Amino acid sequence: MGMIYLTNNENKYEGVVNLPLLATDYKDIELDLTLYDAIIVTSKNAVKALNNSLKEWCKKPIYSISKPTSDYVKSLNGNIVYTGISGHGNDFAYELIPLLGNKKVLYLRAYEVVSNLENILKNHQIDLTSYIAYETVCQHLDYQIKSNSIVIFTSPSNVDCFLKSFTWDNTNIAVCIGKTTALRLPEYIKYHISSKTSIDECIKLAKSLY
Repeated sequence: MGMIYLTNNENKYEGVVNLPLLATDYKDIELDLTLYDAIIVTSKNAVKALNNSLKEWCKKPIYSISKPTSDYVKSLNGNIVYTGISGHGNDFAYELIPLLGNKKVLYLRAYEVVSNLENILKNHQIDLTSYIAYETVCQHLDYQIKSNSIVIFTSPSNVDCFLKSFTWDNTNIAVCIGKTTALRLPEYIKYHISSKTSIDECIKLAKSLY
């Protein structure tokens, strides 16, 4: 009998084996936030980096990609004005276009990104400044993944780091938190995409497949 594995560093869920594949290097954000009318965040890590560096960020309107990220912003008393519907980077960009006209916008991003959010917004004449707020690096895990298992991937970086630590067993099935993460998988890996970009929904899907 296999297991359900979750490529995640923070939360622990009953009946799920956690695989902490990523370490995060948070950057010092040295910016004058008074120059910007709005901030875009597409992950909790961007919010953490912001909160570590600039306490006055809470006053700025925040445009967040998903409910989990918005909930984290709210837990730090941040000012959420919009939460993405799709939860996917490129789709989120198109949601933002009619909302950001005539605004100077700061986009806090990872060192490596997969979505085309930045270019989409700039191509639609959004006055956007992007800033690298954090970088993810792989942690090697000395662990044996059982056959006939479900592996939940929560980001493209987790896909990369998993494949550096493990050889994929074709009896296993992948569950992805979103389309961008799924696109990072090699063609030989069978996958399903969660209907919502949340770990809880991924786990529900994995249990239904298990």
